[in-house]
Amino acid sequence: MSAPASPLVELRDVHRRFGDVRAVDGISFSLRPGTVCGFIGANGAGKTTTLRLLATLDQPDSGTIRVAGLDVVNRSRDVRRLLGWMPDNTPTYTNATVLDYLDFFARAHGLRGADRTRRLGETMEFTDLHPLSRRPLKGLSKGQLQRLGLARMLLPDPQLLLLDEPAAGLDPKARLEFKAAVRVLRDQGKTLFISSHILSELEEMCDELLFIDAGRIVHQGTSETLRRDNAEAAAVTRVRIAVAGEPAALAEWLALQAGWRVTESLADGLRAEFSGTGREALALELRRIVAAGHAVCGFHAEEERLEDVFVAVLHKTAANGANGNGNGHATTARPSASTASTPPPLPS
Repeated sequence: MSAPASPLVELRDVHRRFGDVRAVDGISFSLRPGTVCGFIGANGAGKTTTLRLLATLDQPDSGTIRVAGLDVVNRSRDVRRLLGWMPDNTPTYTNATVLDYLDFFARAHGLRGADRTRRLGETMEFTDLHPLSRRPLKGLSKGQLQRLGLARMLLPDPQLLLLDEPAAGLDPKARLEFKAAVRVLRDQGKTLFISSHILSELEEMCDELLFIDAGRIVHQGTSETLRRDNAEAAAVTRVRIAVAGEPAALAEWLALQAGWRVTESLADGLRAEFSGTGREALALELRRIVAAGHAVCGFHAEEERLEDVFVAVLHKTAANGANGNGNGHATTARPSASTASTPPPLPS
């Protein structure tokens, strides 16, 4: 069995303050080559600051950040050759065309002659921008601008891709196209670090998820690990119940029953938590609900949604901090990640 690859990205006890605000407060994590990591946090949690530190656009007050073993402060020029940066808004030059824009950045990256022509062709084909090559940037849609930003980031064929809210504001078709692009880039061995509020889509794209709150890492793991750990801590079963009658009547009845807590009202029923596990226990509860006169037409245990896990992790972290259990950091085992060789060029 081959030894696991060394981390491509390593952060150790990194701090960044803006006045009295601790935007990044002692975070540590690592990313191995060929993985897609989703970076999750509320507005102001520290996501963009962390991405800017990794992109060498800002410097930490203390701690170390390394990309491929290179310190991002002392070797920033070398680090920039290894990474691509896609901010949440793609800067535009309204009088430029798509091809003008990408050609400018290809030259800025030092691409010349046949190499520049080849990379322009590869990235425009990968992002489906050839039909828009002569289109002025001022006429592009949000999804087209995101494809433009992705193409610009990929021009130098970077190993590490940093994407800040790349799916924000995209329509369903553009989101599907973006997810497909992420899968191809991962298969090429690239490492992607993606921040987003669209948690369900992150789960579909990512090998692991990293939660940040108030500048601190509160959890890192796969979606399965997060759900399992949270379910074991909560010791509850989440149930979706649909009724033919009035959902409010069922909610009122459940509120009086031991072991039940209604968590969400729906048009045709509700979601609730039952402090018990096992098929027999659920079957008994279903019989009790029907016997009480509620016309149940749907009853099943649900896998916990990632949004619920995220909220639960934040609540757990806040409770640990309030109880004096450390500084509020959650500890988890780091999952193993796949290894990969140097990423090949984009397909032509």
